[in-house]
Amino acid sequence: MHVPESLQDLADSEAVRFLKRPKTMGRIFSGVFSLVVFSSLLTDGYQNKTDSPQLHCVLNSNATACSFAVGAGLLAFLSCLAFLVIDAHESRLAGSRFKTAFQLLDFILAVIWVCVWFVGFCFLANQWQHAQPREFLLGSSSAKAAVTFTFFSVLVWIFQAYLAFQELREDAPVPYKRSLDEGAVVLTTLSPPLAASPTSSSTTGPNNLNYASSALSPYLSTPKVPRLAMMPDN
Repeated sequence: MHVPESLQDLADSEAVRFLKRPKTMGRIFSGVFSLVVFSSLLTDGYQNKTDSPQLHCVLNSNATACSFAVGAGLLAFLSCLAFLVIDAHESRLAGSRFKTAFQLLDFILAVIWVCVWFVGFCFLANQWQHAQPREFLLGSSSAKAAVTFTFFSVLVWIFQAYLAFQELREDAPVPYKRSLDEGAVVLTTLSPPLAASPTSSSTTGPNNLNYASSALSPYLSTPKVPRLAMMPDN
C-alpha cells in the first residue's frame, strides 16, 4: 500500500515520534485516568438520599472519600500536564544538571503517586463495599468508575516509575570520571619513556653488585673500628 508523501512526513514528524514514546503514552493514560476519577465524583459524586434533600457522598456518605479522590485526581492530572510540557522540551535539557534533577524528581513523584493511588483504591473500595444498596437514586456508576480507574492509575504509575528508574540509571553521571580521565591523559603525555640506564640495570650473580648500590651514601657504609695504639714503657 502506497502511503502519500504528506502522511509519511506526518508519521515521521517530531510530534508523532514524541507521542509514540512509552513515557509519553504513560503520562497521557495516567492523566486521562486521573481526569475520570475526579470528574466522575465531582459531577455525580454528591447525591441526596431518598428520604433527605441534603447532598451526601455516594461512597458510604463519607465526604472524606470523595474529597480525597477529587483532590488526588486533580493534582495527578496537573502533574501529568506539567511533565508532558517538560518532556516536550527535553532536548534543551540534554547535557545539563537540570536533566538529572528532573529525572530524579520524576522517579520520586511516580513512586509517591503509586502509594497514593494504592491507598486511595483500598479506601474507596472499602467505602463503596460498606455503602447501603439503593441508598442513592443516582451516582452508583460514578462511584464504580472512580474505584475502577483508581486501580488502573496504580498500574500506570508503576509503569512510569519503572521508566523513570531506567532513564535515571542509564543517564546517571559518574562523579569525577571525566577529570580522572583527563588527568590520566596528561600524565601519560608528560611522562618520558623509561630507557635502560646503568643505574636501573643490574647484573646477575650472587657476588656482583649493581651500579646503583655502589653510589650509595658513604654514611650507609660499615663504620671502621678504631685501633688502639701501644704506649712505650718509660
